[in-house]
Amino acid sequence: MLEARKLGLWRGDRRLFDDLSFQVEPGQIVLVRGANGSGKTTLLRVLCGLTRPEHGQVHWNGNNIEKIRECYGAQLAYWGHLGGLKHDLNVIQHLQFICRLNGLDEAAVPPLLESLSLTRCAGLPVRHLSAGQQRRAGLASLLLSSASLWIMDEPFTNMDDNGREYLLQRLQEHLDRQGMVVVAAHHELDLPESEVKRVMLGSGS
Repeated sequence: MLEARKLGLWRGDRRLFDDLSFQVEPGQIVLVRGANGSGKTTLLRVLCGLTRPEHGQVHWNGNNIEKIRECYGAQLAYWGHLGGLKHDLNVIQHLQFICRLNGLDEAAVPPLLESLSLTRCAGLPVRHLSAGQQRRAGLASLLLSSASLWIMDEPFTNMDDNGREYLLQRLQEHLDRQGMVVVAAHHELDLPESEVKRVMLGSGS
């Protein structure tokens, strides 16, 4: 279980969030919403341990993540705006690299490329992909992770309708396996209400 305990963070003299607490339990997704500049990306970075809050703590299975960084990192997959892509590699090389990092069979790569409509561009360097193709390649990296916790920042950006439907299906499958998700998005998710919790961030003051 992931737990945010009374988190607070300011940007200069502007409060992004204060005394913010919530939990993410197995089989559950937390949808973080708010206007641009409200602190959604910053909150995700705090949950990943990439940014320290000014007060409050993030706990994983009852332990402060700062004390169990290696263990927590092994259970976390973060998909941010940049997608974590190796731009000098072609798509298939990048995904083979991800497989090696996660101890997976590289035979998983071709069917995943096919399911994401990336087969035709698999030999292209990542930097030559369109914005939508790069988003799908980033999603492929996430799907090759064995992490139980997915943290995702605006994952539907540059996704066409088919890509959005595909992502929703993968999210549902992850939840069905008792995985956990925190996602920042501007719109609601077409998932069962029983599986979705919401955190609304204000514009700061």
